[in-house]
Amino acid sequence: MTDTVLSSHKKEVIIGFERRFVMIGERINPTGRKLLAAEMAAGDYTRVIADALAQVEAGAQMLDVNAGIPLADEPAILAEAIRRVQEVVDVPLSIDSSIVAALEAGLSVYKGKALVNSVTGEEDRLETVLPLVKKYGAAVVAISNDETGISEDPDERYKIAKKIVERAADYGIPRSDVVVDPLVMPVGALNDAGAKLMHLLRRLREELKVNTTCGASNFSFGLPNRRGLAAAFMPMAIGAGMTSAIMNPLHAEDIQAILGADVMMGHDPNCASWIRKYREPVPEGQEGGAADRRGREGRRRNRE
Repeated sequence: MTDTVLSSHKKEVIIGFERRFVMIGERINPTGRKLLAAEMAAGDYTRVIADALAQVEAGAQMLDVNAGIPLADEPAILAEAIRRVQEVVDVPLSIDSSIVAALEAGLSVYKGKALVNSVTGEEDRLETVLPLVKKYGAAVVAISNDETGISEDPDERYKIAKKIVERAADYGIPRSDVVVDPLVMPVGALNDAGAKLMHLLRRLREELKVNTTCGASNFSFGLPNRRGLAAAFMPMAIGAGMTSAIMNPLHAEDIQAILGADVMMGHDPNCASWIRKYREPVPEGQEGGAADRRGREGRRRNRE
């Protein structure tokens, strides 16, 4: 099956159908965060660094870095944010911008193989972003919309994804380096958004054989108890073929749902990740006590 290999200067992460689900931390993004935007524009990256550390500590295997601040020098800010983040964490990064100059600025300072977020099926976007992805040996997020907008028909979104994969191949970019975003729609606005997404994910996995990602929070937007919906959405999406998501790893319920899905899919050998996360700590002074008791009980049974 398809593996998408990404790396920092210290660590490699693989997105794939037979791999653990990859959580891409979304919090380094000034959109809707006025204080973070003001700090980044002023050259203060204290909060960026804190967010990077907190997300990796919570379990994110990658981080998305965005510097979309109106009227600011986005290429310079994005490049500096990437430098600062790579100084403090060792996970690979997703370089996130709608401005091609900012993507190139970020790629030029990045150490490793990055994920470029993103390219759409629009012709001008394909012709400017794909050569950049090839030049820097990166992978790319392919968003399933084009000049006509976002279709509610999942089969139309599949056609756009297929077009981007084929155009990427024309530039020498293999399908393993194209991670499709099938576009998660808010179920509060479109009642069949979940069912259509599952249909599309299965086609992307079985027919196009590409890895996938999404903005996970879009699904529950505008509804109460969003964590409850995420706990249902994430495992079902993973079962249908979703292999990564751009999400907030600080929500413990979401992490639990994803780790549980990894166990269900057989992607967590011996449940090792689940056990590390949720095993109850041994009370101080009792280390080895349980093992000693088991040993004594076993010897007693043998004598009997």
